[in-house]
Amino acid sequence: MTTDQLITDQRLWERRAEISFVCPYQLGIKPGRRVAQRRSDHGAAYVDQYGWRLAVCVLAIVLFSATDAFLTMNILSGGGTELNHFMAILIEEGVQKFVFAKLALTSLAVIMLTIHHEVRLCAGILCRHLLYIFLSGYACLISYELMLLQLIGR
Repeated sequence: MTTDQLITDQRLWERRAEISFVCPYQLGIKPGRRVAQRRSDHGAAYVDQYGWRLAVCVLAIVLFSATDAFLTMNILSGGGTELNHFMAILIEEGVQKFVFAKLALTSLAVIMLTIHHEVRLCAGILCRHLLYIFLSGYACLISYELMLLQLIGR
């Protein structure tokens, strides 16, 4: 057998397999060769499932917002005043509008920040970091409102 005959035989041999109905690459079962390249990109990553830390943070922010609304109503019934002009107008129109608007605005902001949690805002600050800052801010606000309630004796 000569080398020319061996090369000819290799050229005739079809090395590609038939395309299957279900492709394991598309299902995510078998990663492609370019997975390392894609993961090394520095752009924002949009995902369908979020980490448990982010989920707990989002849930805590929404619960703190509801707690803030409840404590605000207790402070107002004890003689306090609402300093936020927009919320003061909503409270005058009705408690339900106030609570709905407060929870809706907070939820929409948290949803937008959660969707874009990997977007870099500036100098290493991600949208995810804003969520943690808002959580800390709400914790401080709840502490302050509890202190005010102690001062007015409720």
